[in-house]
Amino acid sequence: MRNALIDAATDLAREGGPESVVLRAAARRVGVSPTAAYRHFAGQAELLRAVKELGQEHLARAMEAGRSTDAPGPEAAEARLRALGHGYLSFALAEPGLYRAAFCRDNLQLSALDGSVTPDGADGTWEFRSFGILVEALDGLVEHGRMSAEQRTGAELTAWSTVHGLAMLFLDGPLAALSSEEIHTVAERAFDVLIAGFAASPARD
Repeated sequence: MRNALIDAATDLAREGGPESVVLRAAARRVGVSPTAAYRHFAGQAELLRAVKELGQEHLARAMEAGRSTDAPGPEAAEARLRALGHGYLSFALAEPGLYRAAFCRDNLQLSALDGSVTPDGADGTWEFRSFGILVEALDGLVEHGRMSAEQRTGAELTAWSTVHGLAMLFLDGPLAALSSEEIHTVAERAFDVLIAGFAASPARD
């Protein structure tokens, strides 16, 4: 029954975002009483956490599905980063409700020392598997000489902010009316600027 409730809650998220993930509503869809549902989830927060986990897993799969399979090299490293970004955007646009559920509350701790990001809690590593995929792609740019170690510090936040910001502009902002071709063009231009910035030498005082 637990899996059935998660499936029902995921459908609710797809239809109306995280606000629609209600345990009683999921129970109705499964055809069980709220009392029976509460044997598997303590409340809405616990059910929403399960939906978030599933949403993040779907996002990670979408990112990896479009990655380049070319032989290792500088061009392939850049192509991989672009592909991950396009996969991220594709998921957000195809599954806006589930995408919003996947990021429905802040669960990150930002380190003021090194700009790194870690999940809040030892059991929260699932939350941002998509982030881990991004980390690997950025490390690939350094490995192939397309980004200096100095530029690498904090690059996750720059890249993530760029693609997440684009997603929200395409979903709810002034870019919501763009065609799929226009979305691709805007995204490519943003990725051009992002990658060029990573490749540039750090400014010196």
